[in-house]
Amino acid sequence: MNSIEHREGTSAPPVDIATMRANVAQVLPPDVTPTDPTTLQTLTGMMRGHLQLIIPEIEHVAARLPADDVPRYVALAGVREACGKLDARPGLMPSDAVAHVRRLARSLLALCDHYEKLTGVRMCLACDQPIRQGEATRPYGKVSPSGGAVDFGRIHERCANTVRMR
Repeated sequence: MNSIEHREGTSAPPVDIATMRANVAQVLPPDVTPTDPTTLQTLTGMMRGHLQLIIPEIEHVAARLPADDVPRYVALAGVREACGKLDARPGLMPSDAVAHVRRLARSLLALCDHYEKLTGVRMCLACDQPIRQGEATRPYGKVSPSGGAVDFGRIHERCANTVRMR
């Protein structure tokens, strides 16, 4: 299965990890999370929709792996956690909606990581496009002001000197 395309024989749309990650970036980190109720409602719906798309894809890929495979086990644990967050509803306070959409976004981000791990897809952290086998890449680690790594992975060699605005 090409991990960028959806499973043959299903009506599920393709899993677009780059779009999912871009949408998560609208909610995480905390200083970018909007507080406008209409925008929060839209973003919450978007996160929920992405989770509903990626969960069955992860389950499908995981089902093909041995039961004792650690990445499979961890991915399915992430799916169970995400399902719990999908079932949850925010409280009545405006801050509850912000916290809820951020929880959904963190689960979606984790599931994107699990999907990539299970399928062998690696995404360029600079352009959000898949890194295909044989493409020239280099390691990339962006450090937060607090000193911790925020993004760590690989980027295309051609993306090394590009500037990305978020």
